[in-house]
Amino acid sequence: MRINYNSTAMHANNSLNVTDNKVSKSLQRLSSGLKVNSAKDNPSGYAIGRRMNAQIEGVSVATRNANTGISIIETADGALTEVHDMLQRMNELAIKGATGTLTTSDRMLLNQEMAQLKKEVTRISKDTEFNGQTILDGSFELKGYTDDLGIKVGYYSDEVLAKEYTIDSLSVFLLEDGKIDFDKTKESFVAGDGFPPGVELTSVGENCVTITNTEGFELTLDIDEYFASQRLGGDPTGELTFTNLGINITGIGSMDTQIGANEGQLLAIRIPTISLQRLGLTHAELTTQDKSSDAIVAIKGAIAYVSDVRSRLGAYQNRLEHTVSSLDITNENMTAAYSRIMDADMAEEMTDYTTQQVVSQAAVSMLAQANERPSKVLQLLQ
Repeated sequence: MRINYNSTAMHANNSLNVTDNKVSKSLQRLSSGLKVNSAKDNPSGYAIGRRMNAQIEGVSVATRNANTGISIIETADGALTEVHDMLQRMNELAIKGATGTLTTSDRMLLNQEMAQLKKEVTRISKDTEFNGQTILDGSFELKGYTDDLGIKVGYYSDEVLAKEYTIDSLSVFLLEDGKIDFDKTKESFVAGDGFPPGVELTSVGENCVTITNTEGFELTLDIDEYFASQRLGGDPTGELTFTNLGINITGIGSMDTQIGANEGQLLAIRIPTISLQRLGLTHAELTTQDKSSDAIVAIKGAIAYVSDVRSRLGAYQNRLEHTVSSLDITNENMTAAYSRIMDADMAEEMTDYTTQQVVSQAAVSMLAQANERPSKVLQLLQ
């Protein structure tokens, strides 16, 4: 028997330390509810879990972004509901003004109401805001530019690719009443580089011309009244000729909404311009029977335009609602996967904790007995 080095006690002590460490880990897991509390518990699982948690948080924020996008669209559509109602009222006034039974003073009264309704359309366009941003004045419409101050890009469809286009020749013929002569202007149009096959000038409006093809390509160019007047020397009639007109379609300007947790997961929401010029109502009047008849045609086009805008916004809203549903499902499934990696099985941990507690108590008892063994040597020395 040896008394200087009690290897039995050392072995019992080592076993007790190991058991105590296991008990400590079980206590940590039971108190936190997590199976992986630090990188040393499961290095690969910890890295995967942290990355997955970042994705889950990102999906939650993307869901809020999509819901905010829905709110923006609802705000815009609510304003357009009023614009629609006003256009309908304008149409009623125009139809009433187009009848020959009214006197000039009667039409002036109709025109006064018409003027107020036009002002209200302009006010709604300028004052409809969301989070301090005006949303109906074209701020979130796709942008484009030309190299001539006398003509501007008013609108283009999604089928118009973002690149450079050239119009070889375009002559805009203005009539005495300020309208554009469609037939002569159409004949003068010659498309150049960049345009797809089959494009032609298909319509004119108040100070604008529209170029389309059968594949959905649509590009509207606005004639600037001030520069047109300057070029014509103040004469409201005449011919405006543009040659080698360069057009830069940027493809930017829409409201990009982050609808995913990763870079580039965006939904570009286009909110077209709502203005009297875009509606074709800048010069709409009811002062005469002929002008009332012209106003009926213009208002019909305006109603069609607003209907198209609202239809597009409705499509965006449907898409965002589906996006929210998809993100909710993704969040649910990713959270379940994250839980399987990080969360502790409380029943299993409690069982393990109880086992280690029993082993720890046994180790303490054995260590005490091992420490008592050297004292038996005293019996030999008596």
